[in-house]
Amino acid sequence: MRHRPARPARRIPVLAVAILAGVGLCASLLELSPCDAEQRRTAIVEAVERARTSIVNIHGEKLVDNNDAAKGDAKRRVNGMGTGVFIDERGYIITNHHVVDGVKKIIVTTATRENFVAKLVSHDPKTDLAVIKIDSDHEFEIIPVGSSNDLMPGETVIAVGNAFGYEHTVTRGIISALHRTVQVSDAQAYEDLIQTDASINPGNSGGPLLNIEGDMIGINVAVRAGAQGIGFAIPTDRVMKVATTLMSTRRVDRLWHGLVAAQRPDDSAVVLESIDEDSPAASVGLRQGDVITAVSDKHVNRPLDVERFLLGHQAGDAVELTVERSGHPVRMKIELASMTPTDAAPVAAANDPVWEVIGLRLQAIPAKQFQQHRTRYRGGLSVLEVRPDSPASRQGIRQGDVLVGMHVWETVSLENVNYILGRPDFAQLDPIKFYILRGNETLYGHLTVANRTPR
Repeated sequence: MRHRPARPARRIPVLAVAILAGVGLCASLLELSPCDAEQRRTAIVEAVERARTSIVNIHGEKLVDNNDAAKGDAKRRVNGMGTGVFIDERGYIITNHHVVDGVKKIIVTTATRENFVAKLVSHDPKTDLAVIKIDSDHEFEIIPVGSSNDLMPGETVIAVGNAFGYEHTVTRGIISALHRTVQVSDAQAYEDLIQTDASINPGNSGGPLLNIEGDMIGINVAVRAGAQGIGFAIPTDRVMKVATTLMSTRRVDRLWHGLVAAQRPDDSAVVLESIDEDSPAASVGLRQGDVITAVSDKHVNRPLDVERFLLGHQAGDAVELTVERSGHPVRMKIELASMTPTDAAPVAAANDPVWEVIGLRLQAIPAKQFQQHRTRYRGGLSVLEVRPDSPASRQGIRQGDVLVGMHVWETVSLENVNYILGRPDFAQLDPIKFYILRGNETLYGHLTVANRTPR
């Protein structure tokens, strides 16, 4: 009788061990155990963790045009959603203008699941950026900001946002191209965008595009309808430049300092590019070329820091600035001043119903001058001033626009506008459609005037 040789102990093939380890399991001969979490902590995981607490979700209800021709010009209510990032510890958030445009009650949800009602601070429809603010008894984490002037096609990027309402969705990809121009509608075009194949979906708008280190290098803004793997972001250098204007003390607090700061091309310093004549800055001896290093002992990295560190002060407050001049630190105090008639647009009379109800100061345009617009409208009113946080301001009407119509009526004269505001059925027209000329374009929007009582 022949004896069968003893069967050797079964071994797990080396290839199988490698596969198991590759999917997140550690193999040691016959025993399998979970891998140490640190072995799975990739650069992408760390980048998301670094930025996550600075990212918020934005949602609210807005009215949009009804595309059903059978229903006329009626509007329908939709639930809007988007994303934003903290750019100041006190609750200032930057996002896309189209995310908050027309939203009556802006709801912000933080990474810690806290809900806040935000107010619109300032916006710029042309660049599609807006600053909103929430109030809290604690400070918030600011998004780490990188530079977009050295981006490379092919480098890894990460998008985080409220995609389709799924909060803090993370997608990754690469930079597909730089300096793209995108026309998304008749009224909105973007220039010099970052193109990426990281998935950007509805709800991602206003959220950050991060580099592999977790620094924000762009604000996600648009997707190409019908295309897959094509999304776009506004470069962060431009975002910070616009944010500096949107958060300026002149615009938010109506205060004047006279400083015009700029970032050096190599991002190494913030320099005084110019100083307004007879301004508080000029009166204390600040000079063009001075390098601003601190405001109230807070370190300055970019021009936005100068403006946000000055926010919240009152006229007459003396704020200490530290500048570097000829290699030496120089400390001086600058006293903030109220805006004066010479550096601000003239203020409308307190009893002007146009100013009080919709927030515009208007002036009739002579017929010959209006003909230069080459439009079918017979006349219009030049916008001299827009009151901050007014219905007109919230709709993006700017100084220099020409108001040519409201609802079904022309606005050739101030009497036309006063007639519209004084109609007994004015409340039924809310929101009221308006038409403006801006350059060679005719634009329209809807003014929501919930209360006609003057401020």
